[in-house]
Amino acid sequence: MRKLTYYVATSIDGYIAGPNGEYDFYPVADDLATWINTRMPETVPTQLRAQAGIDAPNQRFDTVIMGRGTYELGLPAGVTSPYAHMKQYVISGTIKSVDEPAVELVADDPLGLVRRLKQEDGLDIWLCGGGNVAAQLLPEIDELIVKCYPVVAGAGIPAFHGGFRPTTFTLTCTETFSNGILLTTYTR
Repeated sequence: MRKLTYYVATSIDGYIAGPNGEYDFYPVADDLATWINTRMPETVPTQLRAQAGIDAPNQRFDTVIMGRGTYELGLPAGVTSPYAHMKQYVISGTIKSVDEPAVELVADDPLGLVRRLKQEDGLDIWLCGGGNVAAQLLPEIDELIVKCYPVVAGAGIPAFHGGFRPTTFTLTCTETFSNGILLTTYTR
């Protein structure tokens, strides 16, 4: 069965973005970029893959799920299919339509979607954001891969934005990078 993995960047205080969706305050390290490009190249957006020299097949994921805020980040730049090398789903009850045939809009029952996708053949499923969708899908998240950047945001979009629901995961791996980024992997 396929796994749902929430692979996400956070600040020390647990925010995935600033109050207006900012994420450019996360310091990027060359060794982390190399790790991403070799271990999970499919998580690099399509429009950046050539710049990064990525011409590799998907290694872990062939499906990506994102919320409205995550999807809309690229729209001002004309990016309507941010991960064209994967099957793409946008979970939103507020978007009326998506003008991109490669992206499927899911207006309700995100848990049903994930449960159906897990039964299909393929690589794992990547939940790339945001906090509202992560909270909705928490019952189906099998793995967390958290890149914790050495910065305090103070406010913003939390990694899980929903009701109080303590859920236990087991730490399976930690890695550190040159600028203090701590990558932790947890499984259910």
